[in-house]
Amino acid sequence: MNEEKIIVCRCEDITLKEIRDLINDGYTTLEEIKRITRAVMGPCQGKTCGPIIAREISKITGKPIEEIYKPSIRPPFGGLFFKEIVGEKDEK
Repeated sequence: MNEEKIIVCRCEDITLKEIRDLINDGYTTLEEIKRITRAVMGPCQGKTCGPIIAREISKITGKPIEEIYKPSIRPPFGGLFFKEIVGEKDEK
């Protein structure tokens, strides 16, 4: 399959070819690729693309994947009611 058509990050529309080109250009950390492409920063927060990009870095550089991918778990963000922001209290 053509690596230009393989989407690695669905949130930011980043292809496998773009990721491989960046790694071959010397960007060999997940943080660098994240800052250049915005991969790992979409609504999924890298749950899908983070491990895939780390695997590509590992394959090309020969580094163990444990050195490359160290996910940070963040709690989900929830919505607030406007009355919670302005300090309005429920009155029954």
